[in-house]
Amino acid sequence: MLKKANIAVLVSGGGTNLEALLKAQEEGRIPHGQIVLVCASNETAYALTRAANHGVPGVAIPRKQMSQEAFEATLSLKLAEYKIDVIILAGFLSILSEGFVRQWPERILNVHPSLIPSFCGKGMYGLKVHEAALAKGVKVTGATVHLVNEIPDGGRILLQKAVDILPGDTAEVLQRRVMEQAEWVLLPQAAEMLCKQISES
Repeated sequence: MLKKANIAVLVSGGGTNLEALLKAQEEGRIPHGQIVLVCASNETAYALTRAANHGVPGVAIPRKQMSQEAFEATLSLKLAEYKIDVIILAGFLSILSEGFVRQWPERILNVHPSLIPSFCGKGMYGLKVHEAALAKGVKVTGATVHLVNEIPDGGRILLQKAVDILPGDTAEVLQRRVMEQAEWVLLPQAAEMLCKQISES
């Protein structure tokens, strides 16, 4: 029987990337992995409702009410409880410490809504990335899935996909296109790549 890697998806908001991962799992596109836990950094994240709709356990660990140490300690206990092998950051807006990341070498996936190294680094997340791309006047943007290391936006790039910027694009329109054409395609692919590597090791 195929040994599947246990995946935890960390979220902060609506959970559109989580939805893409859950649908990919249900369609058999992540055969070497299974999403067994969703952790939200706040109690009101709609991503928890999405998790429940797909029968996946969800838990809120309210980051703003805790110190970094307490937050990561609570998160670590949950990850251990569910025997997690892979962490996917899917719209997760809390910063993880170097110490935490070091405990998960080559096991944390992150998606960034640009072609790294463009439009990344401190303060670059969500709509801000797309606003920066439009302000710069570039013709092509995209998304990147990478393995996280101790350096923010560092780590090994696994997959990238380019997306055209069209005349008249607003940041919101561009964000949606990047999600549909790149993020929602790349995340399940990267999850399967990493889970296959783990399950066969």
